[in-house]
Amino acid sequence: MVSGDYPSGINRTCMPSGLSVVTESMPELRSVAVGFWVGTGAVDEGGASLGASHFLEHLLFKGTETRSAVQIAQAVESVGGDMNAFTTQEYTAFYVRVPHDHLGLALDILSDVVWDPAFRPDEVDSERQVILEEIGMRDDTPDDVVHELFAEAMYPKHPLGRSVLGTRDTIIAMERDAISAYHGLHYLPANVVVAAAGNLEHDSVVDLVASRMPKGTGTRPERVETDLVDPLPLIGRRRPTEQAHLVVGMRAIARDDPDRYAFSVLNQALGGGMSSRLFQEVREKRGLAYSVYSYRAAYSGTGAFGIYAGTAPDRVRETLKVIDDELERLVNEGLPEDELAAAKGHLRGSTALSLETSSSRMHRIGRSELTTGEVPSVDELVAEVEAVTTQDVSRVIKRVMQEETRVLSVVGPFDPEEFA
Repeated sequence: MVSGDYPSGINRTCMPSGLSVVTESMPELRSVAVGFWVGTGAVDEGGASLGASHFLEHLLFKGTETRSAVQIAQAVESVGGDMNAFTTQEYTAFYVRVPHDHLGLALDILSDVVWDPAFRPDEVDSERQVILEEIGMRDDTPDDVVHELFAEAMYPKHPLGRSVLGTRDTIIAMERDAISAYHGLHYLPANVVVAAAGNLEHDSVVDLVASRMPKGTGTRPERVETDLVDPLPLIGRRRPTEQAHLVVGMRAIARDDPDRYAFSVLNQALGGGMSSRLFQEVREKRGLAYSVYSYRAAYSGTGAFGIYAGTAPDRVRETLKVIDDELERLVNEGLPEDELAAAKGHLRGSTALSLETSSSRMHRIGRSELTTGEVPSVDELVAEVEAVTTQDVSRVIKRVMQEETRVLSVVGPFDPEEFA
């Protein structure tokens, strides 16, 4: 095994199997959060396997060879703990938080569900129905649909443009053996990062993980790269909704791009909070929307930037005009020093406030280790934000806001082609 210390109480050990263990010691706490981060997500699917990563996320807590779903839930909840999981485009995570003296239980449960799921046919079928209900719930939620349409338009004919839920047809047709085979291909130690934060000792975590490691090793599966094609300018759905939901945006920078900190500052100033330009112009001054915000999505090799607003159907054009005006003002004038300072201050403070729990620390180090292979300290993150200048933001504005192809996704009681 190879061990190396990160700054500020963060430690990492890379095992011969390829699995990495990264921990952050927070001895003042009485809790510990543990997560298994798997480097497989919706982009690794294709054809009949669409939705397989998310299906696995559901199934792994349904039971193992030695535990039923009820026994798993009772074991965690009987000590006051909680557990959950989620699937993204590029990875899947399973995590448990418990009192610190039950660290062994958390690792035992997670090792069991990740390495040795049972895939009992009746449980597969029952969870299939749960996922179909989840798809139905998504389809009944227009502000979810509009974001999925935005991704589809941003990345046409590309895995990033697909829903992590899969489709009704693929979920209905997906057989138990196919799901098991997908698990066997991707759920290998070399494709997993174990992250833990809280009142713990790194070496103890490593020993517990090693004692529950499967005997086989395998290699991390190669991710098939798909070429990007031009975004679609407009995509929409007619729905009998009271509000019109819209997202306007463009391609942006990847998660490891050196400009990512400047981009975060820009996003905060434009639509990241109540004092942001969009909130003030769209909601406070004109009353066009209750909810309006901007966001960035960052992936390996690419990214996206979006602005969401929910408004009255007859005020869509007015809302889009305000958004366009704000983007044009940024391009023409840049970001003044006072707004830069306010955005940096918000990011500095919100970063500190968001990392006060063992769960939030575990998520940060697990995601960072899996996606970038490094875990910067909080002080390093703050320093990167503090170093951002108006010139840095202007450079990002030119790189992102002047993107020739803007995407608009709309959902509402109208023909989307009206906005072509």
